[in-house]
Amino acid sequence: MQLPTAFIEKYQRLLKEEAPAFLAALTSGTVQSGFRANPLKPGQPTATIEAAAGQSPYVTNGYLGKVDGHSLDHVTGWVYSQEPSAMLVGEFADPQPGERVLDLCAAPGGKSTHLIAKMNDEGLLVANEIFKNRAQVLAENLERWGAKHVVVANESPDQLEKQFPAFFDRILVDAPCSGEGMFRKEPAGIEYWNEDYPAECANRQRHILTSALKMLKPGGTLVYSTCTFAPEEDEQMAAWLLNNYDLTMVELEKAPGMDAGRPEWADGNPELTKALRLFPHHFKGEGHFIAKFVKNGEESVLPTKKNKKKKGRGQRSKFAPTKEQQALWQDFQTKVLPNYEAGQLVVFGDYLYDLPVGMPAIDQMSLIRPGLQLGVFKKNRFEPALALALATKPATCTQVVEVDEPAWRTYVHGDTLTIQDAPKNGWYLVECDQHAAGWGKLVNGTLKNLFPKGLRF
Repeated sequence: MQLPTAFIEKYQRLLKEEAPAFLAALTSGTVQSGFRANPLKPGQPTATIEAAAGQSPYVTNGYLGKVDGHSLDHVTGWVYSQEPSAMLVGEFADPQPGERVLDLCAAPGGKSTHLIAKMNDEGLLVANEIFKNRAQVLAENLERWGAKHVVVANESPDQLEKQFPAFFDRILVDAPCSGEGMFRKEPAGIEYWNEDYPAECANRQRHILTSALKMLKPGGTLVYSTCTFAPEEDEQMAAWLLNNYDLTMVELEKAPGMDAGRPEWADGNPELTKALRLFPHHFKGEGHFIAKFVKNGEESVLPTKKNKKKKGRGQRSKFAPTKEQQALWQDFQTKVLPNYEAGQLVVFGDYLYDLPVGMPAIDQMSLIRPGLQLGVFKKNRFEPALALALATKPATCTQVVEVDEPAWRTYVHGDTLTIQDAPKNGWYLVECDQHAAGWGKLVNGTLKNLFPKGLRF
């Protein structure tokens, strides 16, 4: 890998005696792969963990090693591939169950899946991505993770701020950046780099952060992170936040191999040492910068409650299922998922969703997924969605077909299955070794396949 001359000279100037080790790690170091186990699932991904190179010392459910993308653990969302330094962003964001959380620049979804797991899938996570194709990938990854209390939005930050004034308890801005920390993992990123690129990214980041702070409650927490080494986007951005907003910086605990922020690369404010840097010649992972702030001030609760109540009435009338649709869903739910408790049922087109409680009016937003997709209405019938299967623990489902791994591979290939000693006809959850894999419709001993065609392999 050939680094740009201007890049080399810049970090020789900044890092001084550290520069040779830093540059050697970038050009000849080995990329460290990793993954997280999903605590929302009913068990441990034993097969993937046994093949791992060890556990992450800093993330309870994090491991070192690669994930097989066609394995049972991956396809059913029991693991998510994420390199070790990126895992630390979700750890330091540390959202709590029941909070309202925004992941403002969320695609492809690694940090969103980490956030909703730490929330125990309680409360509300809005995962936003401005680019639609990336937002679709984000939605697919969150669906595979089995998250229920998530809304996937496709908005620009300045449009989103109009919908959520002083709304969120916690906001993560994992900002689009110059990507210097990913050069070792994704060498193609070097082609986009030039001397002015970090400053261009910093300008965009200031606009994003301005919107984020309008959506953050007083007393709320902002976590800002990048996967770059550039001071223009790291310490200098943290200094800009402190100089322009009433924020208190939070000290991030550093373990061995983690560096403090460097005030000398910004305005010299010693508060910047509370931030965290990850360099590849010190830490077993790629490059990251993380800073955490609390927004000072007191929350004004009353106007928010009034606005939410007013918007909620219009939302129910516009998106509520018809009586016929409600009956079709209730028939399925009673037979298959009798203990399922929906937050608020909404219909987008022909698709039925479970909108998380606490979400404000959605009629002015561009959404990819307004909550958990339950299924689709087709010619006076209801077909359950893969997302609902992946969010279901088999023990809570009354109609389950258990298959072994060879039969599961037949299922994900799109083929029908013959069920010996078949029970009554109807919809069944396909389970393999505790892994909820999808739905099938049993008709006279033959399980008709409902695994999405675009995901078959």
